[in-house]
Amino acid sequence: MTATSSEAPAAGDACQVRAVLDRVGDKWAIYAVDRLGQGPLRFSELLRGINGITARMLTVTLRGLERDGILTRTVHAAVPPRVDYELTALGETLRETIGQLVAWAGVHIGEIEASQAAYDARSCPPACPDDA
Repeated sequence: MTATSSEAPAAGDACQVRAVLDRVGDKWAIYAVDRLGQGPLRFSELLRGINGITARMLTVTLRGLERDGILTRTVHAAVPPRVDYELTALGETLRETIGQLVAWAGVHIGEIEASQAAYDARSCPPACPDDA
């Protein structure tokens, strides 16, 4: 991996950068940040809006993003309790970056699928005559 700045991070900094990238590069974090880009959402709205995530995994993901300053959690005194999540200014910059990554994937999906098919054709043994 190559740093985009003129200097690579120091060894201790590299570990910290890796920890941040592990969190924000997680597929659930990417989905959560993307969904929150539409504005503040309740926990239940996020849970319904992120296909395949469990309540436990969403809780863990949101806590990590809150700890990193990517989002804020606001508890409203109501019955039942209402909790809203919203991107911070830092989170908005991450959302923009995620948007660029999604756009890149959309532009290059055809090339990626062609490469995958070519790789699979080279790597996968032909089917046995008995399997046909």
